[in-house]
Amino acid sequence: MTPQLQLIPGAIAEMLASVAETGMLTLNDRYGLMAASMDDTLDEDERRAVNRLLRAVLRGRVKIAAI
Repeated sequence: MTPQLQLIPGAIAEMLASVAETGMLTLNDRYGLMAASMDDTLDEDERRAVNRLLRAVLRGRVKIAAI
């Protein structure tokens, strides 16, 4: 049985603002990205924002915070 993940409205915009300010992706942000990646109802702008965050991590511009 797969657990249900639900993205909080406005969470992606909040993540973008937080990451832009700190340069770090927190554990909560990672859970939010996981929920967003499974959310079929995201609009195109939200989907692009998620992709931008993931690319920034891959390129080393955003660090992943240790627990």
